Amino acid sequence: MTDEAADTHGRHTAYAGFISGLPKAELHVHHVGSARPETVARLAERHPDSGVPHGIEALRDFYRFSDFAHFIDVYLAVVSLLRTPEDLHLLTYEVAEGLAAQRVRYAELTMTPFTSVRAGIPIEAYTEAIEDARRMAERDHGIVLRWIYDIPGEAGLESADATLGYALEHGPSALVGFGLGGPEVPRRQFAPHFDRARAAGLRSLPHAGESTDAQSVWDALDALGAERIGHGIRAVDDPALVERLVAERIPLEVCPTSNVATRCVADLAEHPIRALRDAGVVVTVNSDDPPMFGTTLGREYAIAADLLDLDEDGLADLARTAVDVSCAPDDVKRRVRDEIRTYVDGRPPAGRR
Repeated sequence: MTDEAADTHGRHTAYAGFISGLPKAELHVHHVGSARPETVARLAERHPDSGVPHGIEALRDFYRFSDFAHFIDVYLAVVSLLRTPEDLHLLTYEVAEGLAAQRVRYAELTMTPFTSVRAGIPIEAYTEAIEDARRMAERDHGIVLRWIYDIPGEAGLESADATLGYALEHGPSALVGFGLGGPEVPRRQFAPHFDRARAAGLRSLPHAGESTDAQSVWDALDALGAERIGHGIRAVDDPALVERLVAERIPLEVCPTSNVATRCVADLAEHPIRALRDAGVVVTVNSDDPPMFGTTLGREYAIAADLLDLDEDGLADLARTAVDVSCAPDDVKRRVRDEIRTYVDGRPPAGRR
C-alpha cells in the first residue's frame, strides 16, 4: 500500500490503489500542521531552544495528544520553529511537495501569519516567502495552492485586528479566504472582522462545531457569514441546524482522524459523518494536520470509504465535491474535474483488476 492511502486497519484496502491515483482537492489543511516530521526535525535542530524534539521517533511520541488543549500546546510549539523567512519557505515548499505526491491537485492551506509576525518575521517577508514557495511548487509539481488567513482563537481580538490588516493591506493574490481556528472561543466577537474581510472579497471559512457544540456553528453562520464550516461535526446534535445546512448547502470540512486524535470524537465508529451525509449535508473529507495525526488525505478517503460505504464511484464523487465547493478559479475547477473524469474512465471496472 502506498503512503497516500496508508493502512486503515483493514478498512477498504481494496480501494487503496484507486485512492492513491485519484486527483484530489484538500480544503482543510493547516500550513504548520502539515509539516513533514523530517522538516520539523530539521527546524528543531536549527532552533534547539524550542522544546520540540529533534528525532523522528521522538516526534511520534510528541504528537500523541491527551485532548484538544494539549494538541494546541504542541501545535504552538511547532509554530515557534518558524523564525525566519527561510524557515517559512522551506516548510511551505515541502508541504506542497508532500500534497502533490498524494495527487492533490488543488489545496487551500490555512495560514496563521499572526504567530509568525509576532515571532519577528515582518509581514512583507512572510508574504514573499510563502508566495515564492507557492510559485515554485506549482512550477515543479503542478499543484495549485491558495491561502486562507485565519485568526488564532487563543490570541483573541488582538490577533483578529492584526490578521485582518495582513489580509487587507498585504494579502497576496492567492489569498481567497478568512478563517478562525484554534480553541473555539466565542465566534460573535469576530463579526466585524469577518464583515470587513467579506466586503473585500474574501470567503468566510471559519472553524466551528469541533471541540464545543452546535451553537458555535450557528454563530459562525449568523455572525460570521460562513460559506463553509471547518469541522462542524457537532451540528449533528441539533436537527434544526442540520436542516439549515442542508437547505443552504453549507459544506462541512470533515477531518475524521483529527477528531479522534484530539478526543473530540471517541473513535471512528462513533464519528457523525455518516449521519450528517445521510441527512443531506454536503461533506468533504480532509486531513487537517496530517503528520501530527499520523494520517494523509489518502488515508482519510479510505476511512470515508468505510464510514460512508463508498465504492470507487462514490470516492470520485467525494473528490468532485471538494473541487466544486472550493475557492479555486473556474479554470482550475474544470481542469481538476477533467483529471478526475479521465482517471475514472481509464480504470478497469472494479473486480476486473
